[in-house]
Amino acid sequence: MPTFDYRALDAQGRSCKGRLEADGPRHARQLLRERGVWPRVLIEVRVGSDTGRQTRGAALSAADLALLTLQLATLVQAGLPLEEALEAVAKQSSKRKVAGLLSAVRSRVMEGHALASALGQFPRAFPELFRATVAAGERSGHLGHVLEQLAAYTQARQASRQKIQMALVYPLILMLASAAIVGFLLGYVVPDVVKIFVDSGQPLPWLTQALIGVSNGLRNHFLLLMGVLVTLFGLWRWSWQQPQWRLRWHRWLLSAPIIGEVLRAMEAARFASTLAILGKSAVPLVDALEISASVIGNLTIRARMVDVARSVREGGTLTRGLELSGDIPPMMLHMIASGERAGELDRMLARAAEQQESSLAARIALVVSLFEPAMLVLMGGVVLLIVMAILLPILSLNQLVN
Repeated sequence: MPTFDYRALDAQGRSCKGRLEADGPRHARQLLRERGVWPRVLIEVRVGSDTGRQTRGAALSAADLALLTLQLATLVQAGLPLEEALEAVAKQSSKRKVAGLLSAVRSRVMEGHALASALGQFPRAFPELFRATVAAGERSGHLGHVLEQLAAYTQARQASRQKIQMALVYPLILMLASAAIVGFLLGYVVPDVVKIFVDSGQPLPWLTQALIGVSNGLRNHFLLLMGVLVTLFGLWRWSWQQPQWRLRWHRWLLSAPIIGEVLRAMEAARFASTLAILGKSAVPLVDALEISASVIGNLTIRARMVDVARSVREGGTLTRGLELSGDIPPMMLHMIASGERAGELDRMLARAAEQQESSLAARIALVVSLFEPAMLVLMGGVVLLIVMAILLPILSLNQLVN
């Protein structure tokens, strides 16, 4: 069925735009008039055009993915056919990118493809975890329930990510503000104040001389310094894209004193929650392990989790494989072992993930609470050095006058 982009006027005369599917331009105009809008521009979007290729390469944010999954789950559980549910969610979306993706998915579903297969045409928008869970829901005949679980999982992951980001916003702002204030003092305030002492011809204390050197270097070589920083950042980005250097970066991050522990806890929580939602959706354990390993960001931990999936495929237990990997905390291992023995692995994985995320949030809050006073003390120390570098020549001149 053809897809059309439109621009129209509503009953209040306000301009609106969107996308809809119709049998032809006349049918599209009729559908728009039934909605109470009057079309002004109507353009057919062809599947083979650049717009279709852009839709295939489009990506969705976690918030958009959670919202459309929840809407789709509600409509499917209400008994609405899948094609109509996809069309309704596409019409309700205020974002053109989301509406275009859902329209393209609906077109493939109407051609006879399964929903998971249709979603597979857009891997950047719908990750492997999402597609595997939907496929399991289609096989089991409980697609609505599985979509509801998937929406809850996506929302929980988004909330956890936002909580961590919000916890790091204030320290980042404080660090940038401190650097800006120190740079302003060294670049503009200190030279004007210290110029008086330089013109007096008196010998200056070593602290004042060092401050003058830093200030002159910052003013005279600012562009060079910025160029060096940009070059270093570019080299870092380039090395991050190279597989061997990226693996070294990830290995180094795991060995860092505080960052390594936080990363291990974060990846363990992500692994457990992903494995839990896949298990609840009736995905086989080995397949679920491989998919859970693929969503782990750290390449070193991902490789070890792939080895865990291989050992389970060969007949080993999940608890033993995770214990040998060394990346899962002891409390999580104990809970997973209990669930494996009792036949309630999915429920214990979910509880372990929740416990680990709570512990991770508390650890990040502790680190942030220690970082804030440390930054204030560091800022105060730098300002104290600047003030002392200015006051020492004043005290020397005062002694000479006396």
